Amino acid sequence: MKTPECVWDAKAKLGEGPLWSVKEQALYWVDILNRRLNRYSPWQEQRTWQFDQEISALAERESADGLVITLRHGFAFFNPATEELTPLAEPEAHLPENRFNDGKCDKHGRFWAGSVEFNCTLEAGSLYRLSPDRECRKMDSGYIVTNGPAWSADDKTMYHNDSARGRVYAFDFDSASGEISNKRLFLQFSEEDGSPDGMATDAEGGLWIAHWGASKVTRHDADGKVLKTIELPCSQITSCAFGGPNFTTLYITSARNGLSEQQLEREPLAGGLFAVDVDIPGMPANRFRG
Repeated sequence: MKTPECVWDAKAKLGEGPLWSVKEQALYWVDILNRRLNRYSPWQEQRTWQFDQEISALAERESADGLVITLRHGFAFFNPATEELTPLAEPEAHLPENRFNDGKCDKHGRFWAGSVEFNCTLEAGSLYRLSPDRECRKMDSGYIVTNGPAWSADDKTMYHNDSARGRVYAFDFDSASGEISNKRLFLQFSEEDGSPDGMATDAEGGLWIAHWGASKVTRHDADGKVLKTIELPCSQITSCAFGGPNFTTLYITSARNGLSEQQLEREPLAGGLFAVDVDIPGMPANRFRG
């Protein structure tokens, strides 16, 4: 395994949401707490868009240009080319202490995203599903910190995390209807493992999990066994996504929020975007069909 390279020393407070655009051959990612959308390309100039509220997750749209994103209380469309922002459903507008966190699309173009209380201490987080017809439904609740989701290669299992409790849950997933059932514990992280954060699935069905507080990303098989470990030079690893022309580059986001001055001296690249070549390719990110 090669050593990860910091390709953008962005010093993000809370880097998250990496998404590779096949069309643009570029990686979109966010800094949630600095309210920024970033665009990284190995071949073009970096771009940043500033928002007036937290932006946390995104997916490309299939039927139109631009992105579907999560803002503080819900969903919106955003076109980076025109900077047009179109609000959609806001299922947590009545919860001022909450914000949205991680999310992504399933194979049928539904956008799944979870919420979290700002201080990450209350059991106030829920998981929502935005369908292509723009119907928004709460699918699960009782989380402290939602992260993920990801799906198995056969599309029969959905994984979703409660990071604060160190838990990766698995659900039976009905791909056709988008319904979930049979919630169960898939992995319980130990204290030395940190917390399970963002996830990605490779072409062979391996589940890659970012470890907040443990300076690594691990690849797991269908039974949860660790198959590979990528070590990073900073502790707060937040998410990962496959990209590049052949999907053999793993992009990894990180955070510096909450680190002391002494920790930042030891972790000068905290909040950076990292890239590492891997020997198992990923797959294109699913697009929102609305």
